[in-house]
Amino acid sequence: MSANDRVLIDQMIEEQRNSLAVPLSFDEVFERFACEHALHGFGLSEEEVAAGVIGGGNDGGVDGAYVFLGGRLLHEDSEILQTPSAAANVESGAQLTLWLVQAKKSTTFSELALDKVASTCTHLLDMSADETDLKVMYSEDLIARFTLFKDALRRLLKRHPTVLIKFSYVTRGDTNEVHTKVQAKAKFLESQFDKAFAISQGEVEFLGPVELWKRASTLPSYTLELPYQESITHQTSHLALVALGDYIDFLSDDTGAIKSHIFDWNVRDYQGNVEVNQEIAAGLQDPAAAEFWWLNNGITIVCSQATSVGKRLSLSDVQIVNGLQTSYTIHETLRQLYDTDPSDPVFTRLVQVRILVTADQAARDAVIRATNRQTAVPVASLRATDDIQRQIESYFLEHEWFYDRRKNFYRNKGKPASQIVSIPLLAQSVMAMGLGRPDNARARPSSLLKSNQDYRRVFSENTELAVYLWLAKTQRCVDEFLQTRPVPISRSHYTNLHFHLAMLGAVKIVGGVFSDPNKLKNAAREDIFPTENHLESLLDSLQEKFTDFQKEHNYGPDKAAKSREFVHYLTTELGYGSLPVGR
Repeated sequence: MSANDRVLIDQMIEEQRNSLAVPLSFDEVFERFACEHALHGFGLSEEEVAAGVIGGGNDGGVDGAYVFLGGRLLHEDSEILQTPSAAANVESGAQLTLWLVQAKKSTTFSELALDKVASTCTHLLDMSADETDLKVMYSEDLIARFTLFKDALRRLLKRHPTVLIKFSYVTRGDTNEVHTKVQAKAKFLESQFDKAFAISQGEVEFLGPVELWKRASTLPSYTLELPYQESITHQTSHLALVALGDYIDFLSDDTGAIKSHIFDWNVRDYQGNVEVNQEIAAGLQDPAAAEFWWLNNGITIVCSQATSVGKRLSLSDVQIVNGLQTSYTIHETLRQLYDTDPSDPVFTRLVQVRILVTADQAARDAVIRATNRQTAVPVASLRATDDIQRQIESYFLEHEWFYDRRKNFYRNKGKPASQIVSIPLLAQSVMAMGLGRPDNARARPSSLLKSNQDYRRVFSENTELAVYLWLAKTQRCVDEFLQTRPVPISRSHYTNLHFHLAMLGAVKIVGGVFSDPNKLKNAAREDIFPTENHLESLLDSLQEKFTDFQKEHNYGPDKAAKSREFVHYLTTELGYGSLPVGR
């Protein structure tokens, strides 16, 4: 390793520190940086990375913990954990992953770090462990991440999942100089993961400045080549027949995993082992089946430019907006065979691909809506293309804020993270402050907008655009306050209370409880935000009432924060009144 690699990484981390609205230490930023690039291929947002960072004491040697199913991040309110039918629809053999990260700014790799993680996993992977005993040794945040993994595993047992437990050990040291004793400990840890469950496999990796630099300096490519067999061209757009082998290459990154970032604009996620995907897989596996493109509606790609040379299309700004189910099923059904026998006749079969060239975002949105109306997609799933979403984005841009209705769009353009607001975060801010339901914002981080009714309440055309920006800025203001207090609060405490504190800040400005976001339009027009002194006073009251409520109702912190009863108790006790419990 060149000494320059460490210098470059340190400089990159300092630049990231300077771009944050919240001043964090080098160690804290290094932890986030390490988690982000250990999980480089998953395309996580800033919020998703930060949510997985453990932080604080009793972390058991784990600085970040994330749970994935089939390459998709799981949340506590993910559908498979809520409804048996969703778990039943997961593809048989899908991979459930627990990914752990430890990040130390030291310039070496130590045995102690591996020993600590081994001990932690012995306790936290035990399906029969008593949570009361675990809380003596480990933070609630860390326990919650392992609980999420174990709950998902229980739900999926009938689907015969494969389990991967991976540990990324990240330092500023040279991975070529890892001591043999440390390497031996890594093998022992892998063996421990292998034996944790009958279906589990363990992996340990060492990441240093060289590996981090390569990942950090590599942005996901949206310019790709697509070979084709035949095509029809009209003006600048194309209708092509593509061999399945070439399409698998098009979809796969260097590791063979699917390029999830080229599906960012798709209106829904992979549905797993549902009937239509079973039929697609069966057709792929049957040598006697009719030509694949006869039986399948094909793929729709939008891009900003397409150039054809020698039966190869070079495509810029690629997004697959229709055909995600087909693409994932092709990849998951045939990827392994393609690695071992690319000459198999199945790979000469053809899939139809439409390549529509336009740089006009409104036109792209129209394509997404039109192509997805042919299948049973809930209207709310098309929300990123709604007029209200584009209006919010435009309004934010006018005020030098960035509304990420397309995940990571502005992040990939290098815009400051402190001014990027995602659809989920804005929705939670509206729910907590505008509608007076911080309990709902806390309880449903990923499923808040799944029903059309909730979506229409949160993103109402009757709400002034200035109010949406005010809500985003205020939630960011509250979050920054909590993260920069001289006496910090724990990560789990922050997760449970930051929406409640934001609600109290809004209620104080208005003078009482309310459930109409437009009650905030005067504050939005005049740029009135909760002051630090007000937030400090409100936080003291909030923490006191939070503790009192838990004692009176015998609730744990998570249950209390997610309960409507606590919101009623809080606002009543503080003299702000209360909304009807049914609202």
